[in-house]
Amino acid sequence: MDPSNIPTKDLESFKEHLGRSKRIVALLGAGLSASSGLPTFRGAGGFWRTHDATQLATPNAFRSDPGLVWQFYSYRRHMALNASPNRAHLALAELAKRNPDFITLSQNVDGLSPRAGHPASQLKLLHGNLFDVKCWDEYRCGYIKENDFTDPIVPVLAIPADRLAAEASLDKAKNKAQVSLTLEAAMAKKNATINGGAEPSTIHVSKDTSDDIKQQANISSQDKEILARKHPLIKGADIANIDIPIPTIKREDLPQCPQCNKNLLRPGVVWFGESLPENTMNEVHEWFDTPEKIDLMLVIGTSAKVYPAAGYTEIARKKGARVAVINMDKGDAQRLTKRDWFFEGDAAVIVPELLKSVIGEIGEFKDKKGGVSAVE
Repeated sequence: MDPSNIPTKDLESFKEHLGRSKRIVALLGAGLSASSGLPTFRGAGGFWRTHDATQLATPNAFRSDPGLVWQFYSYRRHMALNASPNRAHLALAELAKRNPDFITLSQNVDGLSPRAGHPASQLKLLHGNLFDVKCWDEYRCGYIKENDFTDPIVPVLAIPADRLAAEASLDKAKNKAQVSLTLEAAMAKKNATINGGAEPSTIHVSKDTSDDIKQQANISSQDKEILARKHPLIKGADIANIDIPIPTIKREDLPQCPQCNKNLLRPGVVWFGESLPENTMNEVHEWFDTPEKIDLMLVIGTSAKVYPAAGYTEIARKKGARVAVINMDKGDAQRLTKRDWFFEGDAAVIVPELLKSVIGEIGEFKDKKGGVSAVE
């Protein structure tokens, strides 16, 4: 998208208001991350392998199959680390550095805003962070480690180099299971002979092993051309593709809590059915509850139709704010008033242009040791 396509009248009126604004709040959603190439895992296409991604993001899913859930989140961590903050992330970070009264509420967990250099004190991560890990028993143990960018976080979660490596890994697990079955059969035969009983006719195969064998049989019939498809942010085989085999991971091979030495570590994100982080929410409410008026609210890459996010827009309006929505979807302009703005298109293009009169020209992300270079 060309910045020149932004309606001139709307752009000028926004910049005029921005220049007079002191207290500003931004609400960020998955559309902002999409500009960096990250999938949203929401809506009609929100599947990972054959799983509805929202069904993997629950405490019950983790209890039932922590290995599968960790594979999903390790995949997302891998993609996020291979993505770069876009110019909208950088522009918002620069605005925060220049304006201490600017606060950003992010519904994204991908770590791109922190990597863009956004001051932590002005960035409220409502849904947590992919790169934080915490003990499953957060109330009795409470261990948490922030900003763990290790990829993979444990060896068993490594993205396989290619399809053949993925199949070799599955074969290794299958062979290990087969050796175990052979030993089990031998022991059963020996016990039957000792006890004078009949030799057992069947050997029980565990559900996990059985599933692996079935999956291997199905994979062998797939078209090899299909197996080559992968997301550009994946460095290796794209395990989101059901045609790429993944192993059943044992509990003892998953990230373990080093504090209680009893529970698994889990991703430090807010799952469906869980409360938003209490300390973060208290800080957000404190900012909104101060008597000063709010001048401007930016809603970027989100429909803001779900509470509490939807409520912040209304609170900001009641405290005097004009609202600017930046989104690819025109449907998100339905709730706007005549005082508000809607800018349709790519946030990575539009946001830097909207803020340029205050923050200057924004370049591309440059990942350097010791910091981030963003402004050119």
